[in-house]
Amino acid sequence: MEMAPMTDGFRAAQGSGSDWHVACARCLERLSGLPPGANLGFVYASEPLADALDLIVTRLREATGVSDWVGTGAAAVCANGQEHFQGGTIVALVAALPANSFRLFDRLEDSTPEHDPASAAWRRREPVGCGVVHADPRQADVAATIARLSEASSAFLVGGLTSANSSAMQIAGRPTEGGISGVLFSVDVPVVTGLSQGCSPVGPAHEVTASQGPWILSLDGRPAIDVLKEDIGEVLARNLDRVVGFIHVALPIVGADRPDYVVRNLLAVDLRRGIIAVGDQLRVGTPLMFVKRDPTTAHADLRRMLEDLSRRTAGRPIRGALYHTCVARGPHMFGPDSAELKTIEQALGPVPLAGFFTNGEIFRDRLYSYSGVLTLFL
Repeated sequence: MEMAPMTDGFRAAQGSGSDWHVACARCLERLSGLPPGANLGFVYASEPLADALDLIVTRLREATGVSDWVGTGAAAVCANGQEHFQGGTIVALVAALPANSFRLFDRLEDSTPEHDPASAAWRRREPVGCGVVHADPRQADVAATIARLSEASSAFLVGGLTSANSSAMQIAGRPTEGGISGVLFSVDVPVVTGLSQGCSPVGPAHEVTASQGPWILSLDGRPAIDVLKEDIGEVLARNLDRVVGFIHVALPIVGADRPDYVVRNLLAVDLRRGIIAVGDQLRVGTPLMFVKRDPTTAHADLRRMLEDLSRRTAGRPIRGALYHTCVARGPHMFGPDSAELKTIEQALGPVPLAGFFTNGEIFRDRLYSYSGVLTLFL
């Protein structure tokens, strides 16, 4: 039997199979020998197992004695050095953490931006550090809800949007659907996080000077489509229908300690009116630049993030890790044979790791796209 990665206080395992009973049994076999005091589990299940996530968690809970689980379904999942895009796979990460150092919450929606009274009381006793969260991509204005949750909880959020087509189920102690769910950690749980981008700029930053809903009418006082053509160059500008899905819109983050931006999709171009549509509603005055999906940049920025995390951990042992990366990355951007996860494994070593390929990545208080978020437990 393949040995599951284990460190002091953390253990990870995975199991594959077209039937959830088989996959779960294989995962549990590798998960045997949990660390003493194990009290929190993360679990991600890829299709076609995602719609059985509630049954999977019930089985994991019964077999391990760990009552608190968080997770979601996904189009694909990942473990230490491995990506699973074909067939059903369950990945799990189990931790032994200090008593009262974490608090689960479920189905936080835009209409209920505050936690329940018990969670609020816990936050007053335990200063919050990080939160691992999962969100339903169907929720209206999920990005704004993420920002409000971060502000209300004072948590640095990491995680991702559910990506399974068959189910939007999340787990936060119990099955839930819609909104945001997850777990908040007190500052007694040391965590270091990093973000890796997957796009590179193709032109300078511009300012939105006229907009209507998702449509950008003008940039820098000029027709938006003229600015787009100028930035992407003559060859791409000859057939703008082909740039949708390749060229994206990035919103620079003002005041970040390094160049940073959130990416939104370029949805449509209207040649007749000279306007473009993006996957957000941008106000006049918003800075904007055009970017492209770029494997070379993605590789370089992943290595930069890993080097930065190595400096910040300063030789302290990494006990466990979570990785939330865009479903458009993995083999689509880094190539076959689990290249993205093997790059991380080479940097971290045999650290217990679990994660999934998301429909959008959560980092700090923002929703990203085409990025990877690595969370290290020290």
